[in-house]
Amino acid sequence: MTQTIAPRFRTLVLLLLAAACALLAGAGPASAHAALTGSDPQQGAVVDRAPAQVSLTFSESVSVDDDSLRVLDPKGKRVDDGSPSGTGGTTYSVKLHTGLPDGTYTVTYQVVSADSHPVAGAYTFSVGAPSDTSVSASAQEAGGGFVGTLYGFGRYVSYAGFAVLVGGAAFVLACWPRGSGVRVVQRVVVSGWLALTAATLMLLLLRGSYTGSGKAGDILDLNLLGEVLQTKTGAALVSRLLLLAAAALFVAVLFGAYDKREDEEKRDLTFGLAVGGAVVASGLAATWAMSEHASVGLQAGLAMPADIVHLLAVATWFGGLTALLAALYRGPADTPVPAVAVRRFSRVAFGSVVALVVTGTYQSWRQLGSWTAFTETRYGQLLLVKIGLVAVLVGIAYLSRRWTAQLAGTASPGVVRQREQGEKREKGQKGEKAEKERVGASSGRGNEKAKGSEKSAASGKAVTSGKATGGSKGSGGAKGAGTGAKAGAKGVGGGKGSGSSNGSGGSQRAAQLARQRAAVDAARQKRQRDADPNRFGLRRSVLTEAGVAVVLLAVTTVLTQTEPGRTEQEAKATGASSATTPAPSTGAVTLDMPFDTGAQNGKGVVRVELDPARVGANEMHLYVERPDGTAFDLPEVKVALTQEAKDIGPLPVAPDHITTGHWSASGVQIPIGGDWEVSVTVRTSDIDQVTVSKNAQIG
Repeated sequence: MTQTIAPRFRTLVLLLLAAACALLAGAGPASAHAALTGSDPQQGAVVDRAPAQVSLTFSESVSVDDDSLRVLDPKGKRVDDGSPSGTGGTTYSVKLHTGLPDGTYTVTYQVVSADSHPVAGAYTFSVGAPSDTSVSASAQEAGGGFVGTLYGFGRYVSYAGFAVLVGGAAFVLACWPRGSGVRVVQRVVVSGWLALTAATLMLLLLRGSYTGSGKAGDILDLNLLGEVLQTKTGAALVSRLLLLAAAALFVAVLFGAYDKREDEEKRDLTFGLAVGGAVVASGLAATWAMSEHASVGLQAGLAMPADIVHLLAVATWFGGLTALLAALYRGPADTPVPAVAVRRFSRVAFGSVVALVVTGTYQSWRQLGSWTAFTETRYGQLLLVKIGLVAVLVGIAYLSRRWTAQLAGTASPGVVRQREQGEKREKGQKGEKAEKERVGASSGRGNEKAKGSEKSAASGKAVTSGKATGGSKGSGGAKGAGTGAKAGAKGVGGGKGSGSSNGSGGSQRAAQLARQRAAVDAARQKRQRDADPNRFGLRRSVLTEAGVAVVLLAVTTVLTQTEPGRTEQEAKATGASSATTPAPSTGAVTLDMPFDTGAQNGKGVVRVELDPARVGANEMHLYVERPDGTAFDLPEVKVALTQEAKDIGPLPVAPDHITTGHWSASGVQIPIGGDWEVSVTVRTSDIDQVTVSKNAQIG
């Protein structure tokens, strides 16, 4: 049975890794998590005179450098001074050269959003009249290419390493304290630490090129590395490395001093290790929460702790599952995973699932904002896939719980008997070894006595021979003495060689027999352990559970690189349309649009006035009133202009707040005449908003 399981295990692992790599490879470049919500001049606008600067407004704060905002003339030559700066809030501008001729100019931008993802794009405007241009205005690729693929792989490895490190250590402390002495469990936890450390270093080196040029040659650029260290993401990665140093000390204590303690002493040390480990694990999770999605947007103060709890729950479940799987398949036969440890992990995993459901529901609402975003945005679609995988994982975990219950009821006595038999065999082997050593010592003393007797006899003979012949022949006495000494030497030498050879050979054969018996006993114990159908079923269910977890982790990694559904929908400025009100072909346009966000005090009327409602620059005023006619303020108001006939827009407009219930925007550029849709998005609270629209004729 064992011979067939190992190839299946390797094959399944390879297939799951291939699936994970395919998901990561298909993820593409990281989507923008900050959207361009406005610009001056507007996209496609035709202005009478060349502007002194170009300004871009984003949905959240971004990081810029000298090449973040560029303006190119029709021949592709830069006409900006290369020093973009923030003008307040989320608006950034770059000054232009004076005396620019008429023609079409291209604005390109590549910035880093507050949640650490690169954002890139381009658009055109014209001075005087449109002209041909050699510059492509298609959106730039941010975070793609070879460097982007490496960066995505590094993110996956970092998540996996964190889960294995934290979850494996939690499995030992909370479920199986004796597992701290099992070599395969030690390797799992140490491998997690090594993977997370290596991935963090790789991300730190790749970061500059990932958010900049995307060239592999810039990976080892020390100047870029210095710039990265000054960013929020760079600080988070350095903090992660420092925390990993503390984690290394924790692992050393866990598999060193903790493993050598007795069970009662372990209980006292467990509490200290649990507290210290929880602090280090929370700190590691915070390096993600404080630099990515949770750190920006709605309710960031609540979202970051929720994200930390979410990451810890994922790590406890997936990492503990990895340690349990390794112990079930590769653990020594004389130290099998007890049923009580599996039951404890089952309870821990159930708690992790509850935490995942609670925090995941909150994160889904925060990132999507509406039910339609599940199907209309890529983030929502990936989230549906993740929810489905979690449901499958919970179903498999339920089967594992059933196998655990059966294992606890039937397999535990057999395991106890195996341990008792093993202890008896160890005692018997020790007795046999002691007996062999005693026999060997007795043989050695007998050999020494025999050698002494032979030596005395030989010496006696030599002396007697000398006395007998000394009076008649001196030479004969010498000869007799020489012969006796030679014989005595031969006798002693022969006795010594024979005794040493027999003793050494016997010891080697005894040691070899002991090793063979130990190997046979270990193989028999492993066969008996693997023959248990309940344990075999548990191994298969845990292996399947771990396989689904590998794919789920890959989907999660892709999800963290995808633009949240709420941001995507706001950028598209789509929503429900209302009845169309015709407007005069010339002069100012006034549009009254009732709205209802569905919340308390969520009803009102928004009035849009556009003057002079013609091609070129226009003045826009927005007034918001309650149903009783009183003016009131809103947390956010956004406007977008779209002409579907020419496939233009939506062109975003970000009006400035003037006074209670009044917003205005100057220089609103309308590139061509025709029937334009004016959409207004009003938000009355953190979660309640609606988009209303009407059409207006621009002459």
